[in-house]
Amino acid sequence: MARKETSENPGRLKQIALTYKMTKRVDPKVTLVVAGVGIVTFGVLLAIGFWIGHPIFLGILGFVLAFLAMAIIFGRRAERAAFGQMEGQPGAAAAVLENVGRGWSVTPAVAMNRNQDVIHRAVGKAGVVLVAEGNPNRLKGMLAAEKKKMARIVADVPVHDVMVGSGEGQVEIKKLRTTLLKLPRVLPGAQVTVVNDRLRALGDLMSNMPIPKGPMPKGMRMPKGR
Repeated sequence: MARKETSENPGRLKQIALTYKMTKRVDPKVTLVVAGVGIVTFGVLLAIGFWIGHPIFLGILGFVLAFLAMAIIFGRRAERAAFGQMEGQPGAAAAVLENVGRGWSVTPAVAMNRNQDVIHRAVGKAGVVLVAEGNPNRLKGMLAAEKKKMARIVADVPVHDVMVGSGEGQVEIKKLRTTLLKLPRVLPGAQVTVVNDRLRALGDLMSNMPIPKGPMPKGMRMPKGR
């Protein structure tokens, strides 16, 4: 058991180091900001400790809270840096949806065209959310077609559509998760499961592709979108 824990620690430390390097490359001020938050938090608690006559107790508490505050600030800036690198990359929305949290079932690429405009589907207590990334003009028709295909299955279940991007009426990739979590929850858990199972029965882009058995044929192309 001890040997297993020892082997896992270097992996975690390496992951933290890689995250820090990535964040610092995008956000050069991250070290100063995180260190500043820690110093200020510890300093304030220690000063209060001297003022009330309990410097040791408040000093220990200040150290713990400083570490916690540094971890929170670093996590937020690392997340922002990661989103900055993902901005505009194909499939970025799917990566965010996969980490939106418990209670959501995500099916990436339920629809795609030859221009790589793509629609992902998320099902949760807010209903069905279609998340589209690509050219807004082409996506409007794709979203309409996807809603029509689902119409008989979802019935009176709310269906939301979100276009990812930086233009008017679009949602930036860094705000996608927050946007989904802010949607009103109107479905019980049991109904979410039923709706998701029915939608999965429709299949998605990958499950509907005619993939032959054996080695992948050379020069095979994606099917043209609708």
